[in-house]
Amino acid sequence: MLAVRGAGAALRRAWLHGPGPRRSSRANGGTGAGGDAWPVQGGAALGRPQHVVDLRSDTVTQPSEAMRRAMAQAAVGDDDYGEDPTVNELQHLAAKLLGMEDALFVPTATMANLIAVMCHCQRRGAQLLLGAGAHLHVYEHGGVAQVAGVHSQALQDLPDGTLDLEQLELAVQEAHGSRYHPRPELICLENTHSSAGGRALPLAHLQQVHQLAERYGLRVHMDGARLLNAAVAQAVEPAQITQHCDSVSLCFSKGLGAPAGAVLAGSRAFVAEAWRVRKLLGGGMRQAGVLAAAARIGLEQAEETLRRDHSNARRFARGIQELQSPLCSVSLPAVETNMVMVAVPGGWPSPAELCAYMRAVSEEELAETGHAVSVLLFPWAAHTLRAVWHRDVSARDTELALNKLGFVARKCQERLALGLGPGPPSAAGH
Repeated sequence: MLAVRGAGAALRRAWLHGPGPRRSSRANGGTGAGGDAWPVQGGAALGRPQHVVDLRSDTVTQPSEAMRRAMAQAAVGDDDYGEDPTVNELQHLAAKLLGMEDALFVPTATMANLIAVMCHCQRRGAQLLLGAGAHLHVYEHGGVAQVAGVHSQALQDLPDGTLDLEQLELAVQEAHGSRYHPRPELICLENTHSSAGGRALPLAHLQQVHQLAERYGLRVHMDGARLLNAAVAQAVEPAQITQHCDSVSLCFSKGLGAPAGAVLAGSRAFVAEAWRVRKLLGGGMRQAGVLAAAARIGLEQAEETLRRDHSNARRFARGIQELQSPLCSVSLPAVETNMVMVAVPGGWPSPAELCAYMRAVSEEELAETGHAVSVLLFPWAAHTLRAVWHRDVSARDTELALNKLGFVARKCQERLALGLGPGPPSAAGH
């Protein structure tokens, strides 16, 4: 498992940080996957604009026109003095939505999670229990250790993003029964769970974790960066989810489409302490209402936006099933929100190569499909790629992405059937 996770992390780093020498030459029409020529061309070379469908993440959204207008017109003040009316209004709305007494606007959900850990675990060397694939554990630079002095114990995630309750309780019991173990003080959950493919944690599981935490005097924080996706998928109010937590973060710059910002919510005493930690971390902002105004628009439109995203993601997953291609497959029951994890089981193309082929545009594709479409996907692990829907991806974009996948899969299969190695789909069959 560690080897697979390491391979996946390496793939994701390469994709995020841009092309190396080989991919750079491919972008200029040079070397492609496996060392063969891959004729990647821009829209101008094909004589028409190139349409891009960006499914790498829901963080790539652009602020809507409504958001831009709200940002330009926002009433502002010094938020560090508590005088920004737009921020204050957003915090009030978020606290009410999340069923908490108070909320604090912060620059990012990563900061919100770190603040939560620092508020709940004020003793250095305290222990945090969480899943091994949790965003807070893998993708936040170990801030809880570097900054907060908190020790994380990572437990194995189950396929649906939940924790094994017996393992969780055993970890707590072992720590409480030993003078050598760090003392656990906090359990962190992620909802939806991104590494599990956007799965929404079952309400019954949340209740059981909360009850376990109460038995041993622990607290529960939820990394709710995509919490509203879970609420829409489960057809419940967000407060029905967060009732099982002591604190929760919510991100505005993912599916909600705002350019920046998150909130951290909890009791009034917790948020008062969170304000102090935010200041310590450099997160105190001044006329932050220009950001809060965009977040407010995203919050107001969340249900409609996310419901559409979920529908498009399911359509893509069904389309992959209908392709019946041996090169890729999906588990439909696992597609609960806006993410689709696509299994790529064979040796060729690999997830990274398939992503490169989906990104490429060839003359043959234009001639055969009538479209010049570049689809951006994310090579998630050694045998998995990820697609994420968001407000800027329409139903038509989804169909174009499916058509492109069908074209690429067909051309790759033609090469395999002819006993040919890796190369451009446009060369298959010739």
